[in-house]
Amino acid sequence: MPTVPTVPTAPAPASALATLAVVSARGAQRAAGGHPWIFRSDLVRAPAGPAGVVVVHDGRGRPVGSALWSPRSEIALRLLDRADACIDRTWWTDRIARAVSRRAGIAPEATAFRLVHGEADGCPSLVCDRYGDWLVVQLLSAGLEACRTDIVRALTDTVRPAGILARHDVGARRREGLGSDVEVLAGEVPRAIRVVEHGVAYLAAPWDGQKTGAFLDQRENRALVGELARGRALDCFSYHGSFALHLARRAARVTALDSSGPALTRARANAALNDATNIDFLEEDAFAFLKRADHARERYDTIVLDPPAFAKARAAVPAALRGYKEINLRAMRLLAPLGLLYTASCSFHVSRARFLDMLGEAAADSGRRLALRRVLGQAADHPEILTIPETGYIKGALIEALD
Repeated sequence: MPTVPTVPTAPAPASALATLAVVSARGAQRAAGGHPWIFRSDLVRAPAGPAGVVVVHDGRGRPVGSALWSPRSEIALRLLDRADACIDRTWWTDRIARAVSRRAGIAPEATAFRLVHGEADGCPSLVCDRYGDWLVVQLLSAGLEACRTDIVRALTDTVRPAGILARHDVGARRREGLGSDVEVLAGEVPRAIRVVEHGVAYLAAPWDGQKTGAFLDQRENRALVGELARGRALDCFSYHGSFALHLARRAARVTALDSSGPALTRARANAALNDATNIDFLEEDAFAFLKRADHARERYDTIVLDPPAFAKARAAVPAALRGYKEINLRAMRLLAPLGLLYTASCSFHVSRARFLDMLGEAAADSGRRLALRRVLGQAADHPEILTIPETGYIKGALIEALD
């Protein structure tokens, strides 16, 4: 039988190789399971081009999707859409418009909330928060940074803000090899913005406040605890007084505690905005205060524990759990009979199960009979996607002292 000559396969053009990533079976399987991240360890062939949008195939040449490519990141690829999708200004406008429409019911209750929650809204590494007429954004990957112009135009077309500020002073960008500037991308953005949530006003600080200017992820929990507050109340780690302001609407007297003097200065200004004269501001370390109050057998009818993240890495979890247990044990001992404690953790690496286990251990050591009334999470504008655990980080619990 004559031999059939082999026809040589033409090499892929350089332009195609520049925008093509090939991933392992494990990476493709992760994507099929609903998680948009593909790690560097699952790259079979990296794109030859710079950061930006690339097409992803598996090892057998089957399309996986279009993704953001970050050459220096451990999260090498962040999937956006189908492999044949055109990721342009129109695509970003449509994706952002869908995220905005999902927040339509929030506006009557609040003028500050998250418009785009990254991966949870199909916009990996993009954060966009609304403060009244202004937007604050974070472009947290090199691949996304390459789409900056289209994203800013899409936000302008969809929301029509008075200004857009980039808060890029975060570690995630430095790890991507990006700059950490705080800069106006469109219009003008004031240093302080008055916003309202559930009838409480406060000043957000978009240029230099925590996160993008305020802690928006606890908004619904603040409103809930404010409705239940009574008697003598304590707000630990108060920062700008957001929980304290809600507590003050029903509690007789509130102590707002924080170790930062400048934060409490802003908290006092926020209290004045609401004519809240029943808040006492105290600059002190929360651990020291709770220990002293416990030894003095103080009693509070309502307590809020909303500390900063104690575990910023997985290795820090054991120490973080010890810290969470200490403050919760002290707070449980300080509760008056039938008193309420709202406690939370924003440490992603501390799972909900471990957080609740820690509360159980603290309750056992407290000698009190304590009931778990509700398990809570982050506000609805920060959706937690079941297949993307990184989209959820806040764990909260409402606890009642039965004796």
